[in-house]
Amino acid sequence: MAVETEQPAANPLEEGLVLRRTPDPFALVIFGASGDLTHKKLMPALYALMMRRLLPARFAIIGVARTDGDDDSFRADMKDAVQKHARDEFRQDIWDELAASLHYVPTDFADPGGEDALAARVAELDEEHALGGNRVYYLAVPPSAFPTIVEALGTRRTAKGWTRLIVEKPFGHDLESARALNTMLLEHFEEKEIFRIDHYLGKETVQNMLALRFANGIFEPIWNRQFIDHVQITVAESIGIEGRAGYYESAGAIRDIFQNHLLQLLALTAMEPPIDFTAESVRNEKVKVLRSMHTPGPKSVVRGQYGRGFVEGVEVPAYREEEGVAPDSMTETYVAAKLFVDNWRWADTPFYVRMGKRLARRETTIAIQFKRAPHPPFEETAAEGLRPNVLLVHVQPDEGVSLAIGAKVPGQGMTIRTVHMDFVYGGAFRTAMPEAYERLILDTLLGDGTLFTRADEVEEQWLLVDAIVSAWTRDRPGFPNYAAGTWGPPSADDLLHRDGRSWRRH
Repeated sequence: MAVETEQPAANPLEEGLVLRRTPDPFALVIFGASGDLTHKKLMPALYALMMRRLLPARFAIIGVARTDGDDDSFRADMKDAVQKHARDEFRQDIWDELAASLHYVPTDFADPGGEDALAARVAELDEEHALGGNRVYYLAVPPSAFPTIVEALGTRRTAKGWTRLIVEKPFGHDLESARALNTMLLEHFEEKEIFRIDHYLGKETVQNMLALRFANGIFEPIWNRQFIDHVQITVAESIGIEGRAGYYESAGAIRDIFQNHLLQLLALTAMEPPIDFTAESVRNEKVKVLRSMHTPGPKSVVRGQYGRGFVEGVEVPAYREEEGVAPDSMTETYVAAKLFVDNWRWADTPFYVRMGKRLARRETTIAIQFKRAPHPPFEETAAEGLRPNVLLVHVQPDEGVSLAIGAKVPGQGMTIRTVHMDFVYGGAFRTAMPEAYERLILDTLLGDGTLFTRADEVEEQWLLVDAIVSAWTRDRPGFPNYAAGTWGPPSADDLLHRDGRSWRRH
């Protein structure tokens, strides 16, 4: 069974125009403009926004990096990035419009002379294009560069126009560093001006969790411990560390995925209905969830590290054999945990979460498993064909929602089997899914912080992670403990088997 919504074929130039206001004129300054993030995500997102006429008539984009270059070389480089990574077809007329607003300032921002050169160029463009003093600063640079840039930006602020600062993760390495980072940012910017990006929150299916829960009267009355048996959240990647050993060796799976993406998915799943959908109301409810979570005991957390194995038929090396990784590394590439949200709605309802590298396939899902019917009269005839109802939210790669229900098999007798009602984004809306960065950049330009993490959210997430990591200092697991291409270590299965449950095999 499938859910279908008749829609005309989508036109990229018309898509999304009616419901969103156009941002004010602005100057967007991208620090780290020569890096992968700008090439693969930011510039393709800006091209998509231009394609859909979601950018104002007047704006300027200024790339800043230490690489030598000028406006023309920057435009040529960004054109190549758009042709390689944009989700839309390349159109020269659209590109020409965007390229006219691209500028480049080669400088080392730690040099005061570089600060002067950038400030002068931005002021010149502001005057030339009547941008009203509105500024967006995007820190697509390593966290070590944040203090120098933020302090310089803060001391050069003017009262003209509005200012917004976009900060990429990681937001600290632990609670202490996260608090220090927040303190530094708040010395120069107000909380409402700071946009901490977690790109998972920009995904359409993550946002659809709010619509699924709060726009449908059939779900909210049963979204609680009385009807839900447990929740499973999976963030699985089939890739390895992709040459990021320098970062991953100090972060591991718990800091790379658990602390941000996974806890945000859990908070959206468990949160109470907000009084409205303003940024503060939504984030207030997410913070309440994070504060309601207690630290899991050692028996409720599993960590793992992948060894050699096969992913999609190709043999891949063990984590300790990756370039830049210590041969005796104790960095985890997998974490599974049983978590509880100690409030009225979710008391005693387990949230099983897992995330890892080099797993069987790439997928991110949220599975809401409901309790079994109390007295099914056809239980004997159903045998193994009838499983509990499950609402499965596919975040990636096949975005959609599936509901598993029991239905009678055609023919004589009452034979019951589980079937699925499926809603697939691509089939229902006949349009390509927008990239997360498109939504997040546009929301920043509009001043909407709903899909960005607040300072207290970040600190609550680190509070839980620090408590888990501190317990790991007391033991030394036998790594590697799962083969690449599998679903993780056997102890992760035991985590659920002890409760009479199993991980879903999608």
